[in-house]
Amino acid sequence: MKSIKNLFENNRKWSEDITKKNPDFFPTLSKQQAPKYLWIGCSDSRVPANEVVGLLPGELFVHRNVANVVIHTDLNCLSVMQYAIEVLKVEHVIVCGHYGCGGVIAALNDNRYGLIDNWLRHVKDVRERHGHHISLLKDQKQKEDCLCELNAIEQAINVCQTTIVQDAWLRGQNLTVHACIYGLKDGLLKDLGMSISSLEEMNSNYLNALALEGIGVKDFTRLPNIVH
Repeated sequence: MKSIKNLFENNRKWSEDITKKNPDFFPTLSKQQAPKYLWIGCSDSRVPANEVVGLLPGELFVHRNVANVVIHTDLNCLSVMQYAIEVLKVEHVIVCGHYGCGGVIAALNDNRYGLIDNWLRHVKDVRERHGHHISLLKDQKQKEDCLCELNAIEQAINVCQTTIVQDAWLRGQNLTVHACIYGLKDGLLKDLGMSISSLEEMNSNYLNALALEGIGVKDFTRLPNIVH
């Protein structure tokens, strides 16, 4: 079937349902967007950002890529962050991973898929940093879940290390970076225990989040350099 007519029909129904509930919704939405949250998540179609947190269009600014990776040379992600933080003045940046992430599992198992292997190299870096801890886990599912959680934590730290976020903190902007993970089997978000609101909180909150994973400094295969 070459047609996407069903999508247009779904769209009309969605628009009609919203308008019935709130006739002013679209006229108001078209004039401005003032979200308090920036969501950096995975491209996985099973993780619909707005629906997961129960927010309507206009309430959540969203950036998604495979395995919710934040790279300091990714101008796409950085541009989204800068616009959200400096123009929209979001108050929260949420890095959300999810269990069963195909990208994370591929990185864990060294699966080869082609071009995307270069992108997932960044997740492999997380795997290698915490290789000692992951190797102690006997069950494959435990290893996958652990790396999904650690990847969200590490990518949130990458957010904190950008000049965009650090400059916001230096000028006194109210901004907190969070790491969390979504469960495909129950639809629930899990707080990974890391919320950072200033440069001074980076090291301690990062190590506290890792402690919740059962990781101490002695467990690092390669010590991270997160000192600002």
